[in-house]
Amino acid sequence: MVVSNRLPVHRVVVDDRKGWEISPGGLVSALLPVLQSRPSTWVGWSGTSETDLEPFMHDGIRNQPVPLTSGEIETFYEGFANRTIWPLYHDAIATPTFRRRWWQPYVSVNQRFAKIATDCTSKGGIMWIQDFHLQLVPAMVRHQRPDIRIGFFLHIPFPPPELFSTLPWRRQILEGFLGADVIGFQTRANAANFRTLARRYAGAVIKGRDLIYQGRTIRVDAFPISIDVGRYHHLAESEEVSKKAIDFRRSLGSARKIVLGVDRLDYTKGIDIRLKAFRELLKTNRIGLEDATFVQVAVPSRERVEEYKELHNKVDQLVGEINGTYGEIGRMPVHYIQRNMRIEELVALYLAADVMLVTPLRDGMNLVAKEYVASRKDNTGVLILSEFAGAAQELKSALIVNPHDIEDLSDSINHAITITNAEEVRRMRALRRVVRNNDVFKWADRFLEILER
Repeated sequence: MVVSNRLPVHRVVVDDRKGWEISPGGLVSALLPVLQSRPSTWVGWSGTSETDLEPFMHDGIRNQPVPLTSGEIETFYEGFANRTIWPLYHDAIATPTFRRRWWQPYVSVNQRFAKIATDCTSKGGIMWIQDFHLQLVPAMVRHQRPDIRIGFFLHIPFPPPELFSTLPWRRQILEGFLGADVIGFQTRANAANFRTLARRYAGAVIKGRDLIYQGRTIRVDAFPISIDVGRYHHLAESEEVSKKAIDFRRSLGSARKIVLGVDRLDYTKGIDIRLKAFRELLKTNRIGLEDATFVQVAVPSRERVEEYKELHNKVDQLVGEINGTYGEIGRMPVHYIQRNMRIEELVALYLAADVMLVTPLRDGMNLVAKEYVASRKDNTGVLILSEFAGAAQELKSALIVNPHDIEDLSDSINHAITITNAEEVRRMRALRRVVRNNDVFKWADRFLEILER
């Protein structure tokens, strides 16, 4: 039983008929192959206003919808989850907003998820709860069904004590986590932050990597998430994707280096800063139009939240300014794509790109970095990676940068563009070895092996 804010599918209308389609995103891409290999149910919101949806099968997984009202979407999702927890857990890059009127809907929605999920779970079943929207669910499930083995995994960073301590509902959130038998984080530092806070505010006792709480032993550890490496390798080998990659290179200029960014349009991703770093290279004449072009794919996200509207406008303005200043008719320095892309298109872009920019200001893991590496079948390509992404703990052969430092970032892009073939291949081979050795199946197997004990 997997429980997350959203189902792994979203509504589509084809020929006036409603249907379902697999959703993009790190959580779905990570968990889907694991669940398809065993009998599974996924509990989550459908993303629609439909309140009478029945459970349905899609791609071998039973989907159990949880209804949400428009008011709950505003308060639970857009409010507490995305304007309180999200910025707080991402080092307060944007200032968190603490509003009491958002807290009670967050509790109520967590209670609804807990009830629907427990009603679907057989005696002695296993429940794996996902991410920051549902931090209270583990304790609620334990209260209702102590027979269930409960796992909780946080996909985003968990903040240091001095930041988390500002949250008015810190004790309730910690106690929610502590309902689980296994609590997973992306990095050891995140897990250590949680253990410190659980001792300070919930009275838990630290014992190595475990916590002792209310007579139970809870494993608290790092489980760095990964991808289905075989899928990306297979796509990269396919004729359709290889042809598309050649077409991308031809349309962008075969002699030019292609620098690529692929992100949700989110203020944590550092898209505006990397645009400024690329502009710096053009401004100082270290590169020209004939040398390189920058392709940024930005998937629209949380478009009703004010901070995201502001970022949308800022990025649009920067792209226009760079292209207006340095572009020529028929040849632009920046190509900006603001939409979802099919996985075949993304892998073709990964194959076409000489340099991959993954420079979030803070990120739990960032699976795009691993997707790029898994797609580089000829051991070429350079990954530039933020030191503040969880992936930097594993992908040490990338060019590691401080994403806040425009000069450092522009220097690294210039290095990547002018890198020797020997260094490029050496770094990519090391990166591919790491990604192959820890794919999504090993990630899930490790978590579930501990949970099932």
